[in-house]
Amino acid sequence: MTTTSVYTIRIPSQVRQMMDEMKEINWQSEIRQAVEDLVRERRRERLLSEAGEVRKATKNIGISASELIREDRDAR
Repeated sequence: MTTTSVYTIRIPSQVRQMMDEMKEINWQSEIRQAVEDLVRERRRERLLSEAGEVRKATKNIGISASELIREDRDAR
């Protein structure tokens, strides 16, 4: 079972009137999907940024990846 929570927003009355004129659109579903898409995209951007920072921090450790792999293989 999925848990949910309520998040309330205020919109201008004019926008609400325009929405009411478009009864064929399921606004709850459309808004929910837009929020989910935005949250996923921002989370993805943040994770990519963090990964880039980690990569920059570990990129210049003074030894190449092939040397690290060789060292690991020789240690076995």
